[in-house]
Amino acid sequence: MGLSVQDVSRQYPTPGEPLVVLRGATLAMEPGDSLAIVGPSGSGKSTLLSILGALDPPTAGRVELDGVDPFTLDEPGLARFRNERVGFVFQDHYLLPQCTVLENVLVPKLAAGGSSDADRQQAEALLNRVGLGDRLTHRPAELSGGERQRAALARALVNRPALLLADEPTGNLDRQSAENVGELLLEMSRQQETMLVVVTHSQELAAVMARRMRLDDGRLSPID
Repeated sequence: MGLSVQDVSRQYPTPGEPLVVLRGATLAMEPGDSLAIVGPSGSGKSTLLSILGALDPPTAGRVELDGVDPFTLDEPGLARFRNERVGFVFQDHYLLPQCTVLENVLVPKLAAGGSSDADRQQAEALLNRVGLGDRLTHRPAELSGGERQRAALARALVNRPALLLADEPTGNLDRQSAENVGELLLEMSRQQETMLVVVTHSQELAAVMARRMRLDDGRLSPID
């Protein structure tokens, strides 16, 4: 069980030479682990996150999450795998503006065919845990930036994913909100024994993760 990434490379065709974005990235994680990936803009961090989240296939190498290589699945199986096994938190919250906070958190359940009373209770419990228990019927426009990001975190965790991926999750937040969201990311991933991978430019956020790696020129290396 866990995440295994072996010699993953990614390149894209161009009119000239192929554009090489990742060069043999390798890492391994176990349930409850947290990892920050840092590096300059354009170094391949978001590409790596897309591959880990089964959004973009590698050109070479292998990715396995709990023993499953998602890129061997058919399209319906791949979509189901992403929804059930991977949670995403982005720099922008991507909440649906017409839906309430509770409805937004239940979106992954609805995508899988519908939500039950138990799902609703779980969503409410998550929202209580992130400090939004009194905002269930509010819409995203009625929330602060930090509150919207906390709602996005609850949505990412509602299916109890094996892997939680966060791409610059505090990039649009003020310092206090960023600290709160960073602490919640780490605490809630530990509680659910979810593997957490955070791509960030924030040294403060990277510092609270159990492990840190640097991606530069497509090469991934540990930070001592």
